[in-house]
Amino acid sequence: MLKSILFLISFIFFLNSNAQDRFISRKFNETSEKKIKCYSTKKINSKPPIIDGILDEDIWNISEWQGDFVQFEPNEGEKPSVETKFRIIYDDNNLYVAIKSYDTNPEKIERRMTRRDSWEGDKVGIHIDSYFDKRTAFVFFVNAVGVKNDGIFTNDGDNFDDSWDPIWYAKTNIDVDGWSAEFKIPFSQLRFGNNFHQKWGVQVEREFYRNSEKSLWKKISKDESGWVSLFGELDGISDINPKKQVEISPFLTAKYDNYEAEVGNPFADGRDYGFNGGLDGKIGITNDFILDFTINPDFGQVEADPSELNLSAFESYFQEKRPFFIEGKNITDYNITPGGSPWSQDNLFYSRRIGRTPHYSPELSDGEYINEPENTRILGAVKLTGKTKDGWSVGIIESITNKEKAEIDLNGEMRKETVEPFTNFFIGRLQKDINKGNTIIGAMFTTTNRKIDDSQLNFLNDNAITAGFDFKQYFKDKKYYISTSLIASKIEGSTEAILNQQESSRRYYQRPDANYVSIDSTATFLIGQGGNFAAGKQANSGLRYALNITWRSPGLELNDVGYLRQANTVFQYTWLGYSFPKPFSIFRNLQINMNQWAGWDFGGINTFDGGNFNTWMKFNNLWSFGTGIGGEYKQISNTALRGGPSIILPGNWNTYAYLTTNNTKKLFFTIGTSLSKGLENYFTGISYWADITYKPINNLSVVLSPSLSDEESDLQYIAEDEFNGEKRYLFGSISQKTFSLTLRLEYSITPDLSIQYYGAPFITAGKYADYKMITNPKADEYKNRMYVYDDSQITYSEEDNLLLIDESLDGVSDYSFEKPDFNFKQFRSNLVIRWEYIPGSVIYAVWSQGKTLYDEYGDFNYKSDFDNLFSSTSENIFMLKIAYKFRS
Repeated sequence: MLKSILFLISFIFFLNSNAQDRFISRKFNETSEKKIKCYSTKKINSKPPIIDGILDEDIWNISEWQGDFVQFEPNEGEKPSVETKFRIIYDDNNLYVAIKSYDTNPEKIERRMTRRDSWEGDKVGIHIDSYFDKRTAFVFFVNAVGVKNDGIFTNDGDNFDDSWDPIWYAKTNIDVDGWSAEFKIPFSQLRFGNNFHQKWGVQVEREFYRNSEKSLWKKISKDESGWVSLFGELDGISDINPKKQVEISPFLTAKYDNYEAEVGNPFADGRDYGFNGGLDGKIGITNDFILDFTINPDFGQVEADPSELNLSAFESYFQEKRPFFIEGKNITDYNITPGGSPWSQDNLFYSRRIGRTPHYSPELSDGEYINEPENTRILGAVKLTGKTKDGWSVGIIESITNKEKAEIDLNGEMRKETVEPFTNFFIGRLQKDINKGNTIIGAMFTTTNRKIDDSQLNFLNDNAITAGFDFKQYFKDKKYYISTSLIASKIEGSTEAILNQQESSRRYYQRPDANYVSIDSTATFLIGQGGNFAAGKQANSGLRYALNITWRSPGLELNDVGYLRQANTVFQYTWLGYSFPKPFSIFRNLQINMNQWAGWDFGGINTFDGGNFNTWMKFNNLWSFGTGIGGEYKQISNTALRGGPSIILPGNWNTYAYLTTNNTKKLFFTIGTSLSKGLENYFTGISYWADITYKPINNLSVVLSPSLSDEESDLQYIAEDEFNGEKRYLFGSISQKTFSLTLRLEYSITPDLSIQYYGAPFITAGKYADYKMITNPKADEYKNRMYVYDDSQITYSEEDNLLLIDESLDGVSDYSFEKPDFNFKQFRSNLVIRWEYIPGSVIYAVWSQGKTLYDEYGDFNYKSDFDNLFSSTSENIFMLKIAYKFRS
């Protein structure tokens, strides 16, 4: 590992020394390019323009046309292939933007009719830094047929959130000269200070689709770091008052659930009906701060999570899809370790905790039937977000979830059992920009409080607190940076709850060879800490590098309202990359990357070392290709035996490659493959995937994404048992094949009326063999770390689906475990008709279908598995949701 780090550091200095001459030769040009570019707007004193996309009204003549756009991609700084001009005017309530996009071949204008925020086709737009903090920009784009796209840039362009859907207006028109767009942006949708004279950052952008060309009004060089800080300025706005936004959206839902009836089950007669109502709202507390709230929310229109069968000891991570929690998520984000490492999802706030599946599921006796909630009902939630003119960013979320009970029936006698306690969640995030955004400090604080009144829920934490502090400093025009984040946690609960946490897969305090942690069965709290340190160079071109160290102490716990994959880790990585963003030879762009990483536990054991090399390139014909190869030396796993001693695992190597065709065509695709190989034949995996997109007409899109994987592993955990007072850690080799297919259809009748379909069959089958127990997990030779049972030691009980193990060879079963073979099949689909009948008011009609089959055999047969899946009975849910938005 030390040699790898020294090599990378030497390589960095070598490249930096070669870059000095280029840096000096560019210095004069860079200084001239940073000259401020300004647009002076004018105020309307008469009737405002009609927003129809036709720029023929005299009122536009009070301001001047501005053009002089330059390319950003692909040929930075060169004259664009087509000309673009714009005008900006305003009145007391709105900002108006006119953009003329010239095109000598208007019949070739790409006119993609899609849903909002699809970002497809020829587009024009404006970025507005109304805070004038040089870090935050509100983005408004429209394509050639009037489809709106919008979002918010934060952290000077490092983060973009297109879940923000403000109320604004845009129309377009295509003529012999090209196409034009008119915007009306209410000031109530922007955030700005209460000053008589306003000065805002501004950037106007055009994307010329068929050439995959992006041009900007204010030139930005790829040699520079940042985005919003490099905008031009909008001047001339004065005597406008900040607007306080008020939006109230009551909604009603009707739901019908049809499924296969179960004889004797009073909760499963085949049909369920439901009606619901609630309220969503958005109130401008001040012009800087918005209060969002929801009462009894319903997210029935949200797409289902992808299917999976998790054989690991760790919790799966799913993306948030619920609108209330998506919008403004950047403000409440506290990602501890950015990047692509296994720890990059660790966060102090994981919004899927709110409204999750109940923690507890009652055990049933013979003859009992149960009706248990699928999710915890959110009684209400409020979210306060905003940013002051002094650079303070604030995000606060408060949510209350219901006490959920399951109904249990035994021969007509009904009882209820609590499966989730009444819970309160609080999340607070604060950040401060200093020195024009070159210094950023922040803090975060979360609490989870559960009201546990039932003994069966004593395994849950009563209270959980997490806190974090973060700091980032930029140098030399934001090309260089150092950053750190520090976190701490404390959980409280019964001795059962804290014991459960000590023994969880995140820490395994019970490991017999872990002399730096131990079980305390009397503990009623647990404390931990963690953090991250990073330093590097960031730029859009040339040399880039980063050094990162992250750690999680054994006692750290975030999973009450955050996400933590694994505690007791120290992880270090070094990244070195070189980017060629400008076309040369056959390349349009080219990136080369090298990575080195290593890990330890808090006992000082080096648990893994590895590295990889990867590259990505886009060709002049707009095709792209990526490939990489990497590997790790032997590993020491503290988790493979799931509470047992650590075990040495052989090293491995892996490689991948993928190819993408020109995505401006009606038909384009990505195909890829990956191969993984463990040394000493301990693991082999190969996978294939594709994404095929076909757009036969401008308002119809079909995306097909198949994938197939075939994995062979010699060490798959099965169970833990005991024999003669000694632990038995039972494993088997597994052959697992998985096939998935995702179909997405989108038909947009208008920008406000669309039909979307999502369908995803999923099949995975695993067949076990070579059953074994771990005997000497740290033996020098791999084969000496285990004992493989002879066939004479294994008896299969078909009636109970058990494997009986006669370890002592005396003809009597010593222990047993359930035969682990599986064949899991699932189909999930959603059909959503969405109509925004007036701005902000929406009707959803939804049909969801689901099928799930689980069989205790491990054979994989594509045809028969699909036949069985689609011939099985399905559950069908039909829902109608109507929301009306009142605005002032």
